[in-house]
Amino acid sequence: MRYHHLGLPVPAPLPGMTHIEALHIWASDHQDNPYGIQHMLYEADCPVPELVRTRPHLAFVVDDLDAALAGKDVIIAANSPSEGVRVAFIADQGEPVELLEFDRQDHPLA
Repeated sequence: MRYHHLGLPVPAPLPGMTHIEALHIWASDHQDNPYGIQHMLYEADCPVPELVRTRPHLAFVVDDLDAALAGKDVIIAANSPSEGVRVAFIADQGEPVELLEFDRQDHPLA
């Protein structure tokens, strides 16, 4: 596992955020700062669990998403929000954690 980003919920759009219409989310680019901070705005109709919408989450890259999810409290099932990446969320000690698997190491979002 390696650190990927910190997702921070915000109450209003910030400059530079991108709208991900299919997910009903606005997000900043975690790659535009050296710490991997990604600001997240969840629209009212976003189907993401309240825990993810209201709490910061840490995100980690894993080699095998299915293996990483085994025995965990999965709160968002494995899915592919964009080509070459699979993600899922778990709750650990009551906090949301995102796990990502990329199809290749040089994936532009990795």
